[in-house]
Parts: sequence; C-alpha cells; structure tokens
Amino acid sequence: MRGSVTDPNRAAGYSRRRAAAGAVATAALLLPLLGAAPSESAAQSSADRLQLAFASAAAEYHVPQSVLLGVSYLQSRWDAHAGAPSVTGGYGPMHLTDARTALAETTAPHHSEGTEDARGDSARAALLPETKVPETTEFPARLKTLSKAAELTGLPADDLRTDPVANVAGGAALLAAAQKDLGEPPSADPADWYGAVARFSGADDSATAAAYANDVYDVIRTGEERTTDAGQLVALAAQPDLAPDTGQLGRTGLRTVSAADTECPKSVSCEWIPAPYEEFGEGDYGNHDLGDRPASQSIKYIVIHDTEGAWDGVLNLVQDPTYVSWNYTLRSTDGHIAQHVKAKDVAWHAGNWYVNAKSIGLEHEGFLANPDAWYTEAMYRSSARLVKYLSRKYDIPLDRQHILGHDNVPGPTTSTIGGMHTDPGPYWDWRHYFELLGRPFKATAGKHGGLVTIRPDYTTNQPEYTGCVTKGEPCAVHGSSEVRLYSGPGESYPLIKDIGLGTTPTTGVNDISSRVSTGQQYAVSRRDGDWTAIWYLGQEAWFRNPRKDPTAVPAGGLVVTPKGDVKSVPVYGRAYPEASAYPTGVPAQAVSPLPYTLPAGQKYVVGDQVPGEYYYAVTFTTDSHKVVVGQDLYYEIQFGHRVGFVRAADVDVVPSGV
Repeated sequence: MRGSVTDPNRAAGYSRRRAAAGAVATAALLLPLLGAAPSESAAQSSADRLQLAFASAAAEYHVPQSVLLGVSYLQSRWDAHAGAPSVTGGYGPMHLTDARTALAETTAPHHSEGTEDARGDSARAALLPETKVPETTEFPARLKTLSKAAELTGLPADDLRTDPVANVAGGAALLAAAQKDLGEPPSADPADWYGAVARFSGADDSATAAAYANDVYDVIRTGEERTTDAGQLVALAAQPDLAPDTGQLGRTGLRTVSAADTECPKSVSCEWIPAPYEEFGEGDYGNHDLGDRPASQSIKYIVIHDTEGAWDGVLNLVQDPTYVSWNYTLRSTDGHIAQHVKAKDVAWHAGNWYVNAKSIGLEHEGFLANPDAWYTEAMYRSSARLVKYLSRKYDIPLDRQHILGHDNVPGPTTSTIGGMHTDPGPYWDWRHYFELLGRPFKATAGKHGGLVTIRPDYTTNQPEYTGCVTKGEPCAVHGSSEVRLYSGPGESYPLIKDIGLGTTPTTGVNDISSRVSTGQQYAVSRRDGDWTAIWYLGQEAWFRNPRKDPTAVPAGGLVVTPKGDVKSVPVYGRAYPEASAYPTGVPAQAVSPLPYTLPAGQKYVVGDQVPGEYYYAVTFTTDSHKVVVGQDLYYEIQFGHRVGFVRAADVDVVPSGV
C-alpha cells in the first residue's frame, strides 16, 4: 500500500497523470500499463485519455484495472456528464458523491408538472395531497464519498467533481482504502476485491452491497466497450471465468436486511417498507386499496415513474396514510428496492383508476426536469431485473404499450387531460432500459412493413427543451429518448397540437403534445426525403428520420382503422364496461370519450385487446369491493404520446402493411 493519504507527492502524481492523459506526447508514459509498446504513442489518439486514466489510477493505488473499470461502469457507464451531479449528488465516472454541494448548486426545484388525482376514480372525491418532501440536513455516508476521496488523494474537491482523471483517481483510492480496512492485501487478482467493491457501493446492508458487487463482477465477466458522452473510447476485456471471493462480504460489518414479505427477484436487494392502509376520518382512508390480483383481475401494465425527491423523504411520504402510494421505490446510488404495496392490492399512482387497477407502479429516485441529474447504471439494472421478474410472474408483455411511463398514461376523462403527470420524461433512457430487459428495439420488417419503432441514439439525439429551471429558458443540452413532431416535413412547420390540452405546443420539458418516445410504434402515413409522417392524435405528424442516421426503424404488426363508412370513431382514456354490466349496488361508471377521434383512413398500432373492466373499491372494508367485467371489448392503441382505447365494435383490425 502507499504511504500517507495526504502525501503531497500523491497530489503531484495526479497532476502528472492529468497532463499525461491530456496530451498524446506524454501518453506514451502510460502505455506500458495497457500492454502497448512506447512506439505506439504517436498513434495514440486523445479519445483514449479516459482509458489511460483508469490504467494510471489502477497502478497508482494497486487496484486491478478491471475492478476499477467494472465499478465505474456500474455507476456511470464511464460517462462524465460534463461534471454535473447525478440525482443523488454523484460526480464523474466513479460517481463520487457530494450531495450537499449538489443540493447547493440546484438553482430551482425540478418537477414533473401535473395536478392529477392519483386515484383517478370518478366514483370518489379527488385526492390531491400536498407534497412535502422534508429538507435534508444530514447526509448518510453513501452521499458524501467525494470528501473521503479528497482526503485519501490530497486532491481538491472541485477537481474530483469536474475532472474525470481526478475522479477516477479518487475512486481508485476509495477502493484501495476499503480493501485495507477489510484487512485484505492489495492483490492483483480481481477475485480478491469482492468485499471492497461491496463497500464501495455505499450500501449500509449486506444484501444491497452484495447485489451491487455481483453486478460489478457480471460486468467484468462479460466485458464492455463503449464511447462515452465525452467521446472517450473505453474498453473492459471479458474475464468469463472470474469467480470472486464472496466470503469477504461477511467481514464488511454491514447490517442484515430481511427480504421477508417482499415480491422481488433474488438478484436484487429488496426490503418491505409498507404503505399504511388506515382510516383517517370522514369516511376516508389511505393510501391504497386492498385487492386480490391477479385472481380477481389481471395485471396488464408496469408504470415507470420518477420520485421528484430524494430517497429518505420519498419513503416518508409513502408511509403517510393521507398521501398516495406506489408499489416499489428504487434508490439511485446502489439500486436498492423498497416494496410498499403488494401486487395483489391497488396502489394510487397513475392518475387513471383503470390503469391503477391493472398496473404496478415503480418510482425511481430522480427528477424529470434536470437533464444532468442522471440515473445510475445500478438503478437501471436493478429496475430491469424487477420488471423482468414481474413480467414473468404476471404475464405482462415487455413492450412500450405495457411498460408505460407515467407520461404515457392517458387522462381518464376530458377534464383530467391537462393535469396528467409527465414523468419520467425525455431523459429516461428507454433504449438502454429495454436492452437490459432483454428486449432491444430492432427492425422487425422491411421498409414496406407499414410501421416504425421510434429508436434514436440516446446520446446524440439532443432536441432542445426549455423550462428545466426557468420558464422559457433553454435546458442544458443532453441526450434524450424523445423525438419532436411537426405538422410538415421540416422544422419550419408548426409543432403538432394536442387538442385535448387546448394549448399552443412548446418545447417545454413537460409539454408532451408533439413528442414521440423510444420504443413507441406508429403507422406510417408517407415519407418525404429525410422526413417520415405518422398518424398521431388524429392527424399527420412529421419527424426527421434520415436514412443514414435514422431515428426510427421499420416494423410490422396489427393496426386499427375505423369500421365501414364512418368518418371517425371515439377514443377513450379508460376501458370501462357498458352500463348493463354493473350489478345492483355498484354505480355504473360513465363510458365517456375523450375530445380526440380516430378519423377514417388513419391507422394506429394495437397494443392489446381487453374487456371493459371496473374495480369498485370506495370503502375501507372490502365487503363491497367488486370487479365488474362487461361484454364490450376494447383495443389499447398507441394514439399519441399517451396510449388510448377504442371500442372493438368501432374498428377493424388489419395488418400494418395493408
């Protein structure tokens, strides 16, 4: 091990490494660490600087380079995010956390607009509780690792936040310190670093730390290679036979958390923090409804949310009986999961009672309108494992009409459309998420398939958004999952208008009226050069789709179109039964169309066929609860940015290529 952590030679060494990593001429000093001959230095490009930084820091702190690369990949996929903090105040490729500084740098609250009634049930009074996320005055150790890295390296905290070379050195120092604290030697064998990796996660329990370390070693075993957001090419060679010493976990001193009562896969860390089912006066109760799913009714959807608040405060909210609820919360730093509502019960999370009654809601620690407050790879992976588990258990298809964002859930009635929430928003990486789900978005037809699947490159797709901090002001330039729509084949044409909102469309980060999202599918109307037109919200909408750099790929499937000679058919925000299906004692719910229509000649992609269904649950006791199923059938369709429903009796289902 090295000498004093505040040795001035250590900081001087960093300065030399920074200069070496930043200049091709001096990069030759580091090439032997990569197994390259000095003569290769002339050909070394600046795109390798980050790789060189990993090699140098690994040598400096006696940490296997594969371990350092694996940890960094799980934190950030090696991205630097231009020095901006993650949703939990983590900086740089190693996600060194400094939550206090990140909070101080936040100039305005970031939020998902919306005034929705989380229950979304017309049979009950609207539930509109005030969100009060408590201010944080003290941060746990997992949110202040950057100060420890500064102490270990002698490097300025600002350098650790903003300079990737320093950040990597700080991460290496933390790993080396964890290895030393565990009484382990600075081994060159990556198998000997399992305990240190587990401690690096910042988790305070052994299950979360183990899940994190297992993910890191999975990355090392499979290998990775990618170009980062700063244009740096980084590679980690696969070590398929690597078997870490998992017994080291017992020496980490971390507490044990029980997974009892949770509904989670064994591959994640999960604990039960129940949402209360309690009466609180005047016949009201919270914060969810008891049910008997899937025996009483099928679970069709998983809804992806972001929390708009930090972990501890959000957990306080979900344990308030007067507030709303969701099924799971996922932590950004390490992917830890808390379950609050059983899958059999109905959480109040989506603002549409039909969707609530048929879905499971996942809240991810994060903020919609802060493009630089990025999500960690650890949370993406943990979420994907949970969704795959739920998909298998409840037979939920892994596609974008069943794995919904909150921003894809329709308003149940006309009056609710404007208040629906817009999270997780344009910065959630749907393409990467579905790759982790094992369902990557690919071309499934030739150019005559009749449909397109939206699939831009997340990093390079950077549409302008406004209003992240100040209304009307541009947001930071950032990658996005969403593609903007125009009323003609060019950006000089007006943006597509959503008549349900009744507002002039804007580039606002919460304005989804003229946007499509990765993985969504639409029927093609026509093409004009680099532009493709699709049917969207009852009109023709155009997006830029150049052949050499496409933002969508061809697809095929089934579509609906109005039956017979009718001019149009109504579109609904919920699939409720006909009035005659309701038994005595259960008030019939209105089958009320939205202000949209599906005009003759237009086609929309079919997501599912479902019967009209309503879950009557308006009392604390469950004796009056009842699932009402009608004879009317509906098709769920991708109608705009949000899904919609049409009556099967109103439409024909045809192949998309016809």
